[in-house]
Amino acid sequence: MPRLSTLPASALLVFGLATAAVAQTSDAGQGVTPAAPAETSAPAVAAPAAPVVPAPAPEAASPQETAPAAVSPAAPVIGTAPVSDAPAQSEPAAASQAGSQAAAPADAAAAEGAEATEGLREIGLNGRRGGGHHHRGGPDHGGVQPGAAPQTAAHDLSPEGMYRQADAVVKAVMILLAVAAFLTWTIFVFKMIEIGFAKARARRAARLLTRAPSLEAAVRDLGERRDPAAFMARAIHEEYGRSDAVLDGAGAEGLKERAVSIVGRVDAQATARLRRGMGVLATVGSVSPFVGLFGTVWGIMNSFIGIAESGTTNLAVVAPGIAEALFATAIGLVAAIPAVVIYNHFTRGIAAYKLNLGDAGAAALRLLSRDIDFRHLKGN
Repeated sequence: MPRLSTLPASALLVFGLATAAVAQTSDAGQGVTPAAPAETSAPAVAAPAAPVVPAPAPEAASPQETAPAAVSPAAPVIGTAPVSDAPAQSEPAAASQAGSQAAAPADAAAAEGAEATEGLREIGLNGRRGGGHHHRGGPDHGGVQPGAAPQTAAHDLSPEGMYRQADAVVKAVMILLAVAAFLTWTIFVFKMIEIGFAKARARRAARLLTRAPSLEAAVRDLGERRDPAAFMARAIHEEYGRSDAVLDGAGAEGLKERAVSIVGRVDAQATARLRRGMGVLATVGSVSPFVGLFGTVWGIMNSFIGIAESGTTNLAVVAPGIAEALFATAIGLVAAIPAVVIYNHFTRGIAAYKLNLGDAGAAALRLLSRDIDFRHLKGN
């Protein structure tokens, strides 16, 4: 009887302990499952209900083994609670480890991006502090400069470089103005020589005609010289010889008029000969600035078109085109200013020549009048 009474008691004890263990395990599983991330399959591992194998309890059919069964399950059942807690505690650890492993690449990428950005900033600061010593991307920086992104191709701002980089219309304007400048200086050289020699010959002829006692002696002294003053004296002397037959009957007035006409025509022809090329100087001096201005307007128009197409107002992009356009105006001024100065200088030189030639013509007319007077005296 005592054994039969202890059997239900021990069975109830085992059943109660097993029920408590199962309830504790289910509560632990329910408390852990929400905390686990949806991505992991950790809840599947959390089925440690396997340790709750108190199924051997019904096997205690033999009354002899009931006592040890009552004592022995206590130790495993008590130990099962930590077993059920261990998976519950490992599940958050596994979830946190998986989350940290998933976030590790993103953190590494962000760290690398921050390091690269900081390096680029340091390079940009060094480039700006360097004052442009390495702006072309030397070997120290590998040819990469963050500040060099807006840079354009280097422009040669020498006169030859600006001509090569200019627009076709601006090039044509530059060539035209260069030709005009070349003509100006060519005319200057030749006209300086021509006007200088003409003035010198006219002065010498005027001195000879002034010192000569008669028109015939003056022609003899002048000889075969081919200057306008000598030609003038010879022409008057020839007209005097042709009028000798009618001079006594018709008088000297007609001869003097013809001599004055000869002097005027020779003076006009000589002056016109010296003025050759002066029209070119006048044209270059008056038109070249406007031609250069046309090239400037065209070049600046192209620069503004380039601004509109590139969408930037950076002066480094616009400045070369404006410099090329202004270079056309500079060439126009280089051609025009000397042309005006040379034209004025030659105008004064031609006026001085006309004065010397007029002196020679007046001396020739005086000699003619003297010869006519001597003729009348001899006739009387």
